[in-house]
Amino acid sequence: MSDRLPAFWAVIPAAGVGARMAADRPKQYLQLGGRTILEHSLGCFLDHPGLKGLVVSLALDDPYWPTLACAHDSRIQRVEGGAERSGSVLNALLHLHAQGAADEDWVLVHDAARPNLSRDDLDKLLSELAHDPVGGLLAVPARDTLKRIDKHGRVLETVDRSLIWQAYTPQMFRLGALHRALADSLVADVAITDEASAMEWAGQAPRLIEGRSDNLKVTRPEDLEWLRQRWSNRR
Repeated sequence: MSDRLPAFWAVIPAAGVGARMAADRPKQYLQLGGRTILEHSLGCFLDHPGLKGLVVSLALDDPYWPTLACAHDSRIQRVEGGAERSGSVLNALLHLHAQGAADEDWVLVHDAARPNLSRDDLDKLLSELAHDPVGGLLAVPARDTLKRIDKHGRVLETVDRSLIWQAYTPQMFRLGALHRALADSLVADVAITDEASAMEWAGQAPRLIEGRSDNLKVTRPEDLEWLRQRWSNRR
């Protein structure tokens, strides 16, 4: 790994409500190890010397963000989130452009509810993609047997898992290229589920960087419980 890692901007889309958690607040504000999930998700970037600044996309009426200590961190700027993830990320990129960020600057987009990103994985991503012409993302190869089903829930075939990877975050792309890909895909009304899919739609081939499987996204209650148990075992 190179000793010299590129500087970068970070974007955290955090305007979602996380309905599958069935909680009394958006999942990014649930507690984990004495802090909110969102604070942990931000922490790995805020502790990194290569961070140029961080933009968090939030719901306009979000009442929880102002209560967090990090809301007053001068390195963090808040923008209004969109109806979907792609809109939230695009708003953040537009803000970075308005603040003078260059098209060639690296931007790392990370899930608000992915609190267990390791510094080693972050540095590995930065090092491996520092000179990549496209960019890429952390990912994990599929481990289990995979099935493709029909509309009735019956198996059609077993999928070759050696060709399947789970997309994780951060996802790292040049500001200008990602901005264009997201803006054009929104105009074309294309379904975009992450930044890599926008770049793929634009004709690019992002590179996968294998990361840790415990960099999981909190989606269901059992995900949060698993992390709580794992973190309690560290003490």
